[in-house]
Amino acid sequence: MKAPLAILLTGLAGAALAQTPDPPRSGFSYLTPQTQAQQKDEFANPGMFWVEEGERLWRARDNAAGKSCADCHGDAASSMRGLAARMPAYDAKAQRVINLEQRIEMCRTENEKSPTYGYESRPLLALTAYLGRQSLDLPVAVKTDGPAGQSYVRGRTFFAARRGQLDLSCAQCHDERAGQHLFGEVISQGQINGFPIYRQLWGTLGSTHRMFAWCNEAVRAEPYAAGSQEYVDLELYVRARGNGLAVETPAVRR
Repeated sequence: MKAPLAILLTGLAGAALAQTPDPPRSGFSYLTPQTQAQQKDEFANPGMFWVEEGERLWRARDNAAGKSCADCHGDAASSMRGLAARMPAYDAKAQRVINLEQRIEMCRTENEKSPTYGYESRPLLALTAYLGRQSLDLPVAVKTDGPAGQSYVRGRTFFAARRGQLDLSCAQCHDERAGQHLFGEVISQGQINGFPIYRQLWGTLGSTHRMFAWCNEAVRAEPYAAGSQEYVDLELYVRARGNGLAVETPAVRR
């Protein structure tokens, strides 16, 4: 699959300039009606199993401090409403932009006195999905100015840079060729307003950084570690490209 991908996208000179899509289109709009229906039906959407587990973890006190997320934050439906729509965001204590997974891990180590769950672990995916669900249908509204500005610029540079043995950038697929077909699949804008997503190809829930790593590997580039600042910066930029799109967590994707 990778060699024909290179053939399809050859002839592009230089690194494509990353552009904010106008208008932004959720990956949902590229799905078949059957997959759209699966996402919209809470009883058919496999990602809801992780949401349910996240709700349990929100109330669990099985940690060194003996207290739950709810003990500090109360009802997530109100206290966490809008949080996922604003993440990643600059964190003054960390002095850098962090994403929702890192915010959860910081709370776990600092307030629950327990080890981190670890990227792509089921508990972290579950809590991230649960908190994301509290912002369902709210517009994505990440900030890219002020102290988040440098992170945004680095993410935009990453998105536009060619990489890997196929010498391709994110922008060459998701800006220049969004809406075109590759082996019967429609190339989307690469929006991430539904993450974490249940991806049919994976058969499980996955984070934004897993998707970034998968794309890096598709162009035969060495992926960065999940949770790396490079991927957080990219996440900020890509989320900003979708400002105004509704949060869909947990989305279903092909």
